[in-house]
This record gives sequence, structure tokens and C-alpha cells, in this order.
Amino acid sequence: MAKRNTYGVDEELETPFNIKNLVRCKPYVLHNIKLLIGGLIFSILATLFGLLGPYYTKTIIDRFIPEGNIRAVILIAVLYFITSCLAELCTFFQSLLTSRAGHEIIHEIRVDIFGHIQKLSFNYFDSRPRGKILIRVVHYVNNVADFLSNGLINIVVQGLSIFFILFFMLSLSPKLTLCVMSGLPFVILYLVLIKGRQRRAWTNWSAKNSNTTAYISESINGMQITQAFNREQVNRGIFKNLLNQLNKAFMKAARINLLMPVLIENITRFVTCFLYLMAVMFFTKENYSAGVIIAMASYAGRFWGPIQSIANIYNSLINTGSYLERIFDTMDEEIDIKDEPDAKDLPPISGQVDYQDVTFAYEEGIQILEHLDLHVEPGQSIALVGPTGAGKSTIVNILCRFYDIQEGKILLDGHDIRHATLRSLRSQMGIMLQDSFIFTGTIRDNIRYGKLDATDDEIIRAAKTVCAHDFIIHTENGYDTVVNEKGSVLSSGQRQLICFARTVLSNPAILILDEATSSIDTETEKLVQQGIANLLKGRTSFIIAHRLSTIASCDQILYIANKGIQEKGTHEELLKKKGLYYSLYTAQLEESGRAAAL
Repeated sequence: MAKRNTYGVDEELETPFNIKNLVRCKPYVLHNIKLLIGGLIFSILATLFGLLGPYYTKTIIDRFIPEGNIRAVILIAVLYFITSCLAELCTFFQSLLTSRAGHEIIHEIRVDIFGHIQKLSFNYFDSRPRGKILIRVVHYVNNVADFLSNGLINIVVQGLSIFFILFFMLSLSPKLTLCVMSGLPFVILYLVLIKGRQRRAWTNWSAKNSNTTAYISESINGMQITQAFNREQVNRGIFKNLLNQLNKAFMKAARINLLMPVLIENITRFVTCFLYLMAVMFFTKENYSAGVIIAMASYAGRFWGPIQSIANIYNSLINTGSYLERIFDTMDEEIDIKDEPDAKDLPPISGQVDYQDVTFAYEEGIQILEHLDLHVEPGQSIALVGPTGAGKSTIVNILCRFYDIQEGKILLDGHDIRHATLRSLRSQMGIMLQDSFIFTGTIRDNIRYGKLDATDDEIIRAAKTVCAHDFIIHTENGYDTVVNEKGSVLSSGQRQLICFARTVLSNPAILILDEATSSIDTETEKLVQQGIANLLKGRTSFIIAHRLSTIASCDQILYIANKGIQEKGTHEELLKKKGLYYSLYTAQLEESGRAAAL
């Protein structure tokens, strides 16, 4: 069982930055290498064009103004205008290419992580809030893609900018260049001292952000319960506390980040003053011209810009490292329910089911089923009853391999389900779960989910089987009415009927109804029963029902309690025993009688 992770628990990450996670991004970068190289070339050209300005200034001041050559000054001015326009044009194309590369990288990473999430077992989703899963697929991927498409290019571009600036400065004055570089030791010392604190601060902020997103997702999903129990103020207080933690973590990280611009700005001022001082001291001796001094001052200001950019990229790298760790943590999550290496497709089955000495636990040491034995003949209908939490839903969940058993075997027509491919196994199961989930789309699309190539006639036939057709045609657009996750215009009973039609459409060899009529009123249930009876003919079925009157006609009724089957037989046989089933049945009759009297 995966370690539980709630919105109030920070996700644990490795303390040091793991370069291996960045290396793992290589395929995503290589797939878009042409776009990235194009962006890099345009970035380099934009940088070169932008660095020509101070050199033009030096030429005008030292050469053409003393000569009074106005035409040359105008020519240089026009040339400066052209190179500035070219720099902006190159920047435009660089942004265009890197933006496209970034979106391609986002697409590829999201497809990979979403595809992996689709294969994870229920254990993974049982142990963590959906908000913490969602933020990895959306927010973290966006930030990683931005770094891979822009950050990596900027590292190269800013590095080349420093190189070109040094080249121009050295060509003007090696000694003054040393003056400009005198601030470098302070920057290096700062980075060495601060990098550990910086990573921890941003990792902590990322964890708090994940917690907040998880709580928002949980609160939206549980809004009806929140309002029903007047929990608005309590939830608001919890959310404010999470936001306070998030803001506190952000401000701590921001304070560390903001030190760098302050340091760079002060170093730039110090270096500029030092440069002018040295220029004045050596003005006569070194024969510095006014143009050289002005150009050097301009380059000095530009020299620290790329260094600050690299420092910002380093900050981004720190954040990206924590995001990558979470993304790859998800992508590396072991798929514990998967096809075995020698798994084969399950042939069409008649529906014989055998549970042989089956033991199962969701969490180690807490067994739900213990040494369960059950034989079901093809076409038999099996009802599962018993107290809440006894393992009724578990019995059908392990049959579909939503979870794997720890001991024993489950056979379908003599085939061990662990040796069958998941696709071939589940394609022969029709499942109607207790929670009726509606996907965003039309009613037609939701029913067709059970059989993607179904015709409209097949969809309508399935809806009629479960008595859903009449209410569907009276909705605004009939089968083309748009619904969403919560069902939108549909009642809970109508949502369940649509899900039931979806199951009918799949035409399974084994049918599983887990509280399938729990949200349908008694009158509607009477209409559906004939459809259910038609569907069950010649088909193995497992029915979990709260209302025992709905399962009286089943071939076998199993009373599940104390980690196994406590009673087994037909409705009449179990009533004659006057045991657990009899007590449950008579209690329901008495309750129904009291309700009728009221």
C-alpha cells in the first residue's frame, strides 16, 4: 500500500539537487532540437547586434566628431538603427521558436505522465489527494517546459554575452576590463553561501503550493457536504492557514532571491565608480580617450546583466529540480497491477468463476478477505450482502484486478486472471459501480463509453433496456444534451441509469452491479428490474445490493462478514436457516413496514 499523503502533509523530496532528473529530460529536448537550435541562433544574433551600440558610440566620439565628419556620424546612426531593428527581429523569432518548443515539450511530458497515471492501480489514488496529482500534470510540467525551452537557451546566450562583452572590453582596455571583473568574487561567494538555503526554500514553497491545490480540489468536490454541515467557516479557516503557510514559504524564498538583484546593482555601481577612478588615474599614462571610457562604462553595465540573468536561471533551475523530482516521482511510481511478461489474451469466456483460498488486504496486516473459496457456474447470478466494510465490493474489485490478491487464485473458465492481459480480462467485464460517474460530453457520448464503436440504434436500445430512453428524449437536446462530471441537469437516479445503459451496451460476459439501483427511486427500480432480468439471462453476474428485495431471485446469496462467506444459499434456503441473512432481511421488512405505516 502506498504511503498516505494528505493536503496537510508536505511531500518528501531529496535534499540535494539531482542532476539525473535533468538528464532524463534529454528525449524531450532532442525531439524539439531543431526549434531550440533555431531559437539559440536567433538569440545569439540578437545579442551580437545589441552589443554593437557602445562600439558605435566609441567610434563616433573618438573619430568622427573630432574630424567633423557629419556624414559618417549619420551613417553610423543609421547602422545603429538597422542593427537595433535586427536585434528586435531576432528576439521575436527566438521567442516564437522557443514558445513552440515549450508547448511541444509540455505536450510530450503531459502525455507521458498522464499515460502512466492511467495505468496505476487504485492503491495510488487511494493514498493521495487528487489535487496533488493534478498539480504535477499541469503546473509543474508548465514550469519544467519553460526552463527546458528558455532556460537552457538563456544559459548559452548569457554565457556567450559575457564572452562577447569581455572580448569587446579587452579590445578596448585589458586593465579597465580587470576593474570591471573585480566584483566577480563577491558574486561567486554569494552563490556558494546561498544555494543550499535557496533550494530548501523553493522546495518548501513547492510543497506548500501542492498542499493548497490539493485542499482546493478536495473542497470543490465536497462542496455539497461542506454546505450541508455548515462547514464553510471552518474550511475557510483551514484554507487561510494553508495560504498563510504558502505565503510565508514564498516570502522566505523571495527574500533570498531578491538579494541577488540588490547585490548585482551595488556591484555594478561600485565597479562603474572604480572604473571611472582608474580611468582618471591612468588617463594620461594609458592615453585613454573619452570614447573608450564611455564605451567601457556601457559594457560594464551590460556585463553584470547576463550574470544576473544566469543567477536567475540558477533560481529557475532550483525550482525546476523540485518540479522534476515530483514529476518523475509520479512517472517512476511502480505499476503494481500490470500484465505479466508471459500474459496472454483471455479467450471469450462462458463465465465460470473460481476463488481458490483467496486472501487480500488493502494495507499490510489488515486483512479484508481470508482463505475465501467460491465456485460460480456460468450464467449464475450471485448476490453479495452483509455489513458495511465486510468486503463485498472487494470481492468484485479483485475479480477485475483493480487490486491484486496476496494469496490464492482467481480463475475464469480455468484461466488464472494474473496470467491474462488486463485489456482482455476487463473487456469481458461489465461494471456498474456504486458511484455513478458522468464524463463531460453528451448523454450519447457517456453511454457510448461502454462501446466506442456503438451505433446510435445500439445506444438507444441500451437506454430502453434500463428505462432511460423516456427521460433522455425529454431533456433539452435528447441524446445530444451536454452533461458534466456532476451530471448537470440530471438527477442522481438519472445519472445512474445512464451509467447502467453504458454497462448494458458493453455486452459483458460477467456483469457486476455494485449498488446499481441505490440512487433510483422505488417506482423507477420496478421498471428497471425487467431490463436487469433480461440482461442477466445466460450471463454470470455479481450483484451487491442494500435492498434485499432486489436480489431474492438470485441463484446464490452470499452473506459476507468476518473476512469471508458466513452463509450461502438461495433466498428461501437462507430464510429457513434463520441466521444472519434472516436477521438482516426481517430487520428490513420491519423497517419497511414502519415506513409504510407512516
